[in-house]
Amino acid sequence: MFTDDRQFPAPLAAVAAVALDYDDGAGVDFEPYAAFLPAEETAEWFRAWTGNRELNGDAFRVFGQDGAGGYTAFWLARQNRALADQPIVFLGSEGETGVVARDLGGFLWLLADGFGPCEAVDPQEHGRAARPHQELAAIAEQFAPDQRQPAAAVTELATREFPDFENSIMQLCR
Repeated sequence: MFTDDRQFPAPLAAVAAVALDYDDGAGVDFEPYAAFLPAEETAEWFRAWTGNRELNGDAFRVFGQDGAGGYTAFWLARQNRALADQPIVFLGSEGETGVVARDLGGFLWLLADGFGPCEAVDPQEHGRAARPHQELAAIAEQFAPDQRQPAAAVTELATREFPDFENSIMQLCR
């Protein structure tokens, strides 16, 4: 039996309170949750996503999805570090994977620049002009004022720090 006593970060609760519109590709493709996906549901999803019944998904704290059903989560990759200091990853409904931000502060600035997690891992979206989102920028400024950077820098730093994420996930798949 799983229990789920994880505390949802205030910055993510603030993001969840903002109405996001994908606007046929001109907006942010991200549907934030108001709480983490329960541990049992995370385990079911991760087993189905990887085809590996031996996994439990306990290294992930899912907090949102894109319109196609891909999940965005904290990846608990850094031992003895706070949740907000863990990388943010995207695991798409069609097998797309990637680290989108090194930490929660970077993720907030990614959203503020008008990029969702799916866009951050999509090579066709790289080089796209920013579409700043005023409400999300205010949240990023409130919770991570010293981490301001454009979306391209957020994803580049994350990819550089965790270059083997996709391979490590693919090795778990059956």
